[in-house]
Amino acid sequence: MQDSRSRVLDKKLPAWERLKLIMAILRSEDGCAWDRKQTHKSLLPYLIEEAYEVVEAVEAGDSRALCEELGDLLCQIVFHAQLAQESGAFGVDDAVESIAEKLIARHPHVFGKPEQLNPQQVRDQWERLKIESGEKKSVLSGLPESMPALNMAFRMGEKAAGVGFDWQKADDVIDKLDEELREVKSATETNDSERLADEIGDLLFATASLARKFGIDPEQALKGALKKFKMRFDKLEEKVVASGKRFPDFSLNQLEEIWQDVKRDLSGD
Repeated sequence: MQDSRSRVLDKKLPAWERLKLIMAILRSEDGCAWDRKQTHKSLLPYLIEEAYEVVEAVEAGDSRALCEELGDLLCQIVFHAQLAQESGAFGVDDAVESIAEKLIARHPHVFGKPEQLNPQQVRDQWERLKIESGEKKSVLSGLPESMPALNMAFRMGEKAAGVGFDWQKADDVIDKLDEELREVKSATETNDSERLADEIGDLLFATASLARKFGIDPEQALKGALKKFKMRFDKLEEKVVASGKRFPDFSLNQLEEIWQDVKRDLSGD
């Protein structure tokens, strides 16, 4: 064990080998009690948290933070692989080899007969090859139920489009949105909350499809809208507090006037 600890302190040791050795030491009897206690399930919150931190670093355009967060995410991956190796299931190198083989198989236009494909053709080919290889039993399989709903709507539409089931153009989706909105309006005229929820779901799904047609991630688009709303509402609240009054002291029309002022102030108009 002492020899292993000395090796991880050697900066000449390749980074990948160093990380794997560090994780093995932490999981050993002479390692860390917290690391030894972890399971695949207990580590899931950290895996998700690190993935979100990668997203935030990308959105911030912060390459230094991205470097650090990718390292944190990689640590979680190596941690899971170490657990799997201890159980005799597989090792991290097996996972790396698996994705290497998959990338070669999924890019026949690069590693097979050279062919120029646009990004959408590559995406469609990827989905088709997953079915043909037997990796997926059906077109829409493989989407984890824990995915955020908007992300799932985007990916589900993408998978269906990969086998040709999709609107031809964005205008067709806009027509579908108009149709779904009419159905929502119709549902509001009844007392059927189940039907209304169903129609609103269809409207959101169609909205995600429109975003996909323009190459926009609906989850990120919604996050952007929420961030913008919060910034504007915070300013509105500041104005309400500065007036010495409370929200109930204002009519909706008065609050709307303040809201429009805030929008103009923030837009610089």
